[in-house]
Amino acid sequence: MHRMRMFVIVSAALLSVALLGAQSPAAANRGPVVAGLPSAAQAAAASIDPGKIRAHVRFLSLDLLEGRGPGRRGAELAAEYIATQFALEGLEPAGDNGTYFQRVPLMAVHTVEDKTRFAFVPAGGAPVDLAYGTQIVSKDQTGAATADIDAPIVFVGYGIHAPEYHWDDYAGVDLKGKIALVIVNEPPSDDAKFFKGKALTYYGRWTYKYEEAARRGAVGVLIIHRTDLASYGWEVVRNSQAIEKSYLQGDPSAALQAAAWIQHDVAQQLFTLAGLGDVDQAIERAGKPGAFHAVELSIKLRGHVESRVRRYDSTNVVARVTGASVAENAVLYTAHYDHLGIDPDAKGDGIYNGASDNATGCGILLEIARAFAQSPQRPPHAIYFSAVTAEEQGLLGSQYLGMHPPLPAGQITLDLNYDMLLPIGVPRSVNLGGAERIDFWPTVQTVAKAYDLELLPDPTPGAGHYYRSDHFSLARVGIPAFSVDQGELFEGHDEAWGRRQEEDYVEHHYHQPSDEFQTDWDFRGNAKLARFGLVLGWLASQQPKSVEWLAGDEFEAARKASQAAKQ
Repeated sequence: MHRMRMFVIVSAALLSVALLGAQSPAAANRGPVVAGLPSAAQAAAASIDPGKIRAHVRFLSLDLLEGRGPGRRGAELAAEYIATQFALEGLEPAGDNGTYFQRVPLMAVHTVEDKTRFAFVPAGGAPVDLAYGTQIVSKDQTGAATADIDAPIVFVGYGIHAPEYHWDDYAGVDLKGKIALVIVNEPPSDDAKFFKGKALTYYGRWTYKYEEAARRGAVGVLIIHRTDLASYGWEVVRNSQAIEKSYLQGDPSAALQAAAWIQHDVAQQLFTLAGLGDVDQAIERAGKPGAFHAVELSIKLRGHVESRVRRYDSTNVVARVTGASVAENAVLYTAHYDHLGIDPDAKGDGIYNGASDNATGCGILLEIARAFAQSPQRPPHAIYFSAVTAEEQGLLGSQYLGMHPPLPAGQITLDLNYDMLLPIGVPRSVNLGGAERIDFWPTVQTVAKAYDLELLPDPTPGAGHYYRSDHFSLARVGIPAFSVDQGELFEGHDEAWGRRQEEDYVEHHYHQPSDEFQTDWDFRGNAKLARFGLVLGWLASQQPKSVEWLAGDEFEAARKASQAAKQ
């Protein structure tokens, strides 16, 4: 009995030491002093524990969760785990009907390639059949099992209507019931005031081209692929279309029977049939102001499309920490929890665990949420957290969140997103593409300096990375938003080392089953970027006015509309 009592006492003592040890980083390092940041916020940031992030990442990337494919058992387990963590840390539910879950209705479409046919049909000549996969790929966004298309083709240049740049490729064109033939990317420019120079705007993204043509009543779009303009080869297009593609059910912007791409050589064949000459010369003319006018070709696109369609529900997980005031200036943190699921045809390991992409972002999200919830002082205004689904399917969970936010978009002052942060050490630089476009940028610069984080410019502005992560879904409804991404400079290493780590991950692990949890990963960097984000969110919340896009930004109009709607 005496020995048992001593065992309990010793065990309790060891547990206390362990708990104190877990808290010691915060106690020993209160973090940098940031002007205007209350001591409670500094303490909350300092409490962020890399060990807790590690634990979340380990669980979310287990084989048990089967790659977290949306609509599948593993994704449901991940959502339940995240909701449970929110509840344990004292966050309030902010989803549907008093729960932590926001239902996201989705529709998955797979083109049946051997039963799908396309051809160019001249006004006076024999049809020219197109080989599916090598010459053309397509998806029927409507969700119909079959679709038959017989529609005129209209060449509309880059397929862009951008009033702020005095640009309209659709001038004088009626696209209803027709096929829009468009060029990938956007007009080339070195002028920062014209399509932002070398930086890609959303007008250059293929998703915009589909959406704009659908708004004008087109039944299909043919995007002309050219490797130098797209920045990726045809195989990337081919592989992305070979798999199932999901859409939001009822999304009015997804209404094309043929959301398609064609090879550059196929586009030249089409131009020759139509008597329009050299396609590359036409592309060059289409990029010069005042030099292009849309033209309807004397050729139709004829097609028969068969699709396998699967309708399913997934969920966003949404929670809230109540602020000291019920006024506006709420802050939102986001990270996607889905990944690619299981490849049933794989030989060997077919589970896409997604440890870095994006269990890391979820671990950071959960730890920021815990730090806010357990702070003895409430943040100035409400702080929302959402782990979103179906990012890998095209930002669909965050798109739905943007369409149905937990409070009006005009009342959300900032969204900070976390996606794929490699746990390889302590970063000394960050990429915050898009942060320079909002009036909160000076504060971001100040906090980055305090955290010894060099602010790096986008290394590949023409790739349009800003439009490829979940923050974009919030930006397009007006909410100032950007992602917190680590740069290539890490403590104890030069930039070349960091670049090699990223290149190795992209080549050997990105979207592959080998993206698995590693026991030797260093989560101190994840914790540092979590602290950085917590401080940014607290400072944004306590501002006397909401964060705004800079004058002339492409999202300024959406911001003004969202703020007008709340009045």
